[in-house]
Amino acid sequence: MDIQLNDIALFVEVAKRKNFSHAAEALNMPASTLSRRVSDLEHNIGMKLLNRSTRRIDLTEAGQIYFERCRPIIEEASVAHDQLVDMAAQPKGRLRVSMPSSLAQIFLPAIIRDFRTQYPDIECDFDLNIHPVDPISNPYDLVLRFGQQPDSSLVARQVVLMEHRLYASSQYLKLHGTPRIPSDLEHHECLRPAMSDAFSHWTLHSGDKTERIAVSGRVAANNVGMLSSLANQGMGIAPLLHFEPIGHPIANKDLVLVLPEWRLTPVPLFALLPSRMIPAKTRAFLDFIQPRLINPTSWLQPDADIATRHDQLNAA
Repeated sequence: MDIQLNDIALFVEVAKRKNFSHAAEALNMPASTLSRRVSDLEHNIGMKLLNRSTRRIDLTEAGQIYFERCRPIIEEASVAHDQLVDMAAQPKGRLRVSMPSSLAQIFLPAIIRDFRTQYPDIECDFDLNIHPVDPISNPYDLVLRFGQQPDSSLVARQVVLMEHRLYASSQYLKLHGTPRIPSDLEHHECLRPAMSDAFSHWTLHSGDKTERIAVSGRVAANNVGMLSSLANQGMGIAPLLHFEPIGHPIANKDLVLVLPEWRLTPVPLFALLPSRMIPAKTRAFLDFIQPRLINPTSWLQPDADIATRHDQLNAA
């Protein structure tokens, strides 16, 4: 038996109106097509549902029973469909987002109040981790991850290229000296995300110039916030998101920009989505955060003290 819910919906519409022409007009389809689809339904069921005449249509006994059982099902399905269409059009509902804690700690406290004010009907549920996402059992509406992602059924969309710069505490630079050129980093303690070959070199860019420098250090951590704290304690030079130390409440104000003319290779931030059909609540969040990630000065004010300390150290 191959019965489609759409065919049942067509039968219900005809049964309500007891007229193929009127039902076809309401459904915006040819009456001949509607008649054929209902006939196919009767054939698949193996019972006659309608008594047709030139003037009117009446339900058979089987048709009446079928209509009474199917009508509430079709009406409930229609209501559910309308609710989902409304949810897709209006930003509301529970939004489940997975994102790295290092980004969340820096970014979310500064912008989430404005987002909630603009979209009061969206409930935000944030999960802060960097675990791989299983496309099949993925419970999130949106997953944010740094770097290129493995191929999967999830739709990957680049949100922004995140700029990373090098920072150290003034204490560390006074004790160990301030690097003047990239190769000086080879003689410094460099704080890296992991002690692996993948992080044994830093590639730095300045205009058209590019240098790949071998780096080493005795401490590593896979969290940008922890790297910031370690750098603040004078443990070494750390690659941090460029806007992190600038006026952010959790960032320590003792951090100083190192090699200010040089930048590390930007790291892409990707949005991983279950489908190319993006619900309104997810699109609203993406559209809200993207310009703020591209232009951090829209939500962070530069810290004049950091700039002053940087100038003083360079002059020393």
